[in-house]
Amino acid sequence: MYNHILVPVSYEEDRDSPAAIALAEKLVNKGGKVTLLHVMEEVPSYALSYLPQDYLTGSRKSLQADLDARASGLPGGRGVVVNGHAGRTITEWADENGVDCIVIASHRPGLSDYFIGSTASRVVRHAPCAVHVIR
Repeated sequence: MYNHILVPVSYEEDRDSPAAIALAEKLVNKGGKVTLLHVMEEVPSYALSYLPQDYLTGSRKSLQADLDARASGLPGGRGVVVNGHAGRTITEWADENGVDCIVIASHRPGLSDYFIGSTASRVVRHAPCAVHVIR
């Protein structure tokens, strides 16, 4: 059982965030907390000119509202939206915030993942704590 569980939430179709959240709820100690984290990757500057001016602000507010709604029923639940590179930011956030377990959803790896590496595999290799991977 863990005191502070981090669940990175990806909005890609092949990620099973609900299963990761359900597992975190089972693994958290009484009085513990579960944090849902979404990492907003940087949008290249050339692409920003094609997006509405308030796109990033609106997206961030929408993501935060969704995470807050999902976290509302979890023990000590809260949602956090940060900017950065997913794999690196997840492990850094866990280290800086006293996380003792990360529960992350992963897709089935394809050939490109063996050469490039997925977010989940980067988290497993560099996390400062226990990691549970859901497939």
